[in-house]
Amino acid sequence: MKWQLLAEKALNGELLTLEEGLAVLEADNDEALLIMNAAFRVRKHFYGKKVKLNMIINAKSGLCPEDCGYCSQSIVSTAPVDKYSLLDKETLLAGAREAMARKAGTYCIVASGKGPTDKELNQVVDAVREIRETMPLKICACLGILKGDQAERLAEAGVHRYNHNLNTSRANYPSITTTHTYDQRVETVEKVKSQGMSPCSGVIIGMGETHQEIVEMAFALRELDADSIPINFLNAIPGTPLEHSGRTSSMKALKVLALFRFICPSKEIRVAGGREVNLRTLQPLSLYAANSLFVGDYLTTAGQEISTDHQMIEDLGFEIELNAL
Repeated sequence: MKWQLLAEKALNGELLTLEEGLAVLEADNDEALLIMNAAFRVRKHFYGKKVKLNMIINAKSGLCPEDCGYCSQSIVSTAPVDKYSLLDKETLLAGAREAMARKAGTYCIVASGKGPTDKELNQVVDAVREIRETMPLKICACLGILKGDQAERLAEAGVHRYNHNLNTSRANYPSITTTHTYDQRVETVEKVKSQGMSPCSGVIIGMGETHQEIVEMAFALRELDADSIPINFLNAIPGTPLEHSGRTSSMKALKVLALFRFICPSKEIRVAGGREVNLRTLQPLSLYAANSLFVGDYLTTAGQEISTDHQMIEDLGFEIELNAL
């Protein structure tokens, strides 16, 4: 396979075939740097050497009735995590100020649960309005499945982006969770798009999916037209149903990121949760395909030191894109 041909197809707006996608994932590790070079050609065309930074605040932790096998906050998890109801406005505002200090352009308000109650939505809307009035931040909300006019209210308050990950393939979905469906995830993303919010939807690699299913996930997100695609790599947490899952090898993780860049060439590809334990020392190479990452901790797991992330970007000769969506 001549990897530059895949870059040319991506730049011309042509969709890779399933066979081409599989070739990326199944390539010998000796080909990895050539694949990343081709992916960087596409990434550089659309994003230059800029890197978007995002920061998460775990606005509501635990207390979730869902049975997602990867999640330490689910009802089936015995992992020792903090459990608390939705944070008050002042705490959410303090989180926004911290996001700015970390040079993050997007502040992600994430809450556990199947979906927000109207009271919780009111709290988020109140905080979002004040953040929009006082800080030059883009705001992403991740509150679960939305009902009624909740998407409209978030849009009116000034939420720029809404995250609702597909997580895995349609075929693999029942083995990961039984308390909601793949189609419900898609419906929520379509609902936020209809209200003018930017759709953010991604995947978790390492949950028993096949290589073909990884390619199908990328195709699905291209069809969904997600603007931002977080690529998580399972961080197997003790006490969760997937605690004994092996890590994704660093080289495979790089090939996954390249695959998503080829299939969704103009979209924000974010190397997300689990990058520290899966990519390990190869994290800098991820930014030759991805153009975005989270800084700081995740929901219940620790992230890399913020100064280390900033140094990594500088050492690559890349540049943090301030106030980026």
